[in-house]
Parts: sequence; C-alpha cells; structure tokens
Amino acid sequence: MIPYFQANAFVFGPLTIQVWGLFVSLGILSGLILAYKLSSKYFLAEQVILDLGVWSIVGGLFVARVFHVVFYAPEYYLLHPSEIIYFWQGGASSVGGFVGAVFAIYIFAKIKNFNLKELWPYFDVMAVSLWLGWAIGRIGCFMIHDHPGKLTDSFLAVNFSDGARYDLGLFDSLLGWFLFIIFAMLFRKLVKIRWGLVSQLSFIIYAFVRFWLDFLRATDVEQADTRYLMLTPAQWGMLVIFVGLTSWLIFDSIKRQKNIGEVA
Repeated sequence: MIPYFQANAFVFGPLTIQVWGLFVSLGILSGLILAYKLSSKYFLAEQVILDLGVWSIVGGLFVARVFHVVFYAPEYYLLHPSEIIYFWQGGASSVGGFVGAVFAIYIFAKIKNFNLKELWPYFDVMAVSLWLGWAIGRIGCFMIHDHPGKLTDSFLAVNFSDGARYDLGLFDSLLGWFLFIIFAMLFRKLVKIRWGLVSQLSFIIYAFVRFWLDFLRATDVEQADTRYLMLTPAQWGMLVIFVGLTSWLIFDSIKRQKNIGEVA
C-alpha cells in the first residue's frame, strides 16, 4: 500500500509554487523538447512542430478548464465564480483538452493551408511527446490527490484518511508512461508502415483503457465526478474517441487494400 502524502504547494523565496501547475508545466516543456528533437530527426519542420505545439497547448488548456467547470462542477463554480480562473490549482478535463487541441490544430491548418496527409507525420511526433508530457503532468494530479478512487485493498492503493483507495491520477500517469515507452520503441517500425499509425493506435489504446479505469473513481466522496447515464464525462468522451478512431482505422485499411488491388 502506498502511504498517503499531499503536496499542494511549496514556498520558494517570495513565490508560492502550485505543485499541480508545476508538474503540468514540466510535462508541457518535456513534450515540446522531445517533439522538437524528433521532428529534426525525421526531417520535419521544427517551426511547424513548435507552432502546432503552442496552438494545441493553448487550445487544450483553455477548453480543458471550460469542460471541467461546465461538466464536472457547475454548482461549485456558480457559488465560487472567481475560482474559475484558478486553473493552476487543478481541475481540467482531459476530454476537453483533446477537444480544444483538435479545434486549435484545425484552425492552424486552415490558416497555414495544411492538409491531413501533410500533418500525419507531425501528429505522430506530437503523440509520442504528448504521452511523455501526460505522464509527467499526471504526477501533479497524484501529488494533490484530486482524483480519488474507490475503497480497495489493492497493493496499488493509497492510504487515504478514510481508508485505502485507488488514485486515478497515479493510474493515468502510469498509463501515460506505458504509452510513451511502447510507442517510442515502436515509432520507427510504425512510421515505416505509414505515418498516422502512432497517433491513431496510441489514442485508441488510451481511450480504451481510460474508459475502464474511470469505473474505479470514487462515488462516495465530496465533489465526486458527475455521472451522466452512469458514465463520467470522460467515459463518454473516450467512447467517442475509441469508436471514431477505430472506425477510421478500419475503413482506411479497407480503402488502402482496395486501392492496392486496383493497382495490381
């Protein structure tokens, strides 16, 4: 069992550093550095990867906060409207982050006249980098314990004051590390098959695992995640991502095989 400890903030000279915000910032910085290095290694335009990174980060963080306020704790923020902007203290929806990033990238592509085929290599580089940043950022969630799970006697449980519980921040960080390591190892093989597989497959796996992990979230604590038809907002989002990307992958494979047959 993991001992309970909590670190919301620490003082550094005249500054008060929020732990969640610190780890999210470290994750973003690590992801950008890795994406920059990978883009150079695979002869992609470094400036494009940086632009895509900045657009997706800004859009993702903004919409992640909006989704959290609207879908997870609307009653709380109606009573405490000034805290809506306190994003550095935690409270961001991963689904909202994905939606915001996709929307921002869409706008960027329209402005710069990029088509999807041109962007697939950048998406693959960004996907591997995202999982590194995700793994680091979610450590911040684990440090402040803002995603408590159900009571359990598992060896992975955290010994909360009211009993041993799963910690979904820890699990999501471990999932991020798993995806980063696996797809960093398989990156070269997958891009040789075709660009786009890394981003598609990694998000399919994430959506599938994250959907089931959310069943471990606590329902007996204050400010427990809101359920809509027995599923959390994240689970509904993961369903859309999983079904959408899996269908896309299947139909794209059928189309490619058909084109190969016609050429033959």
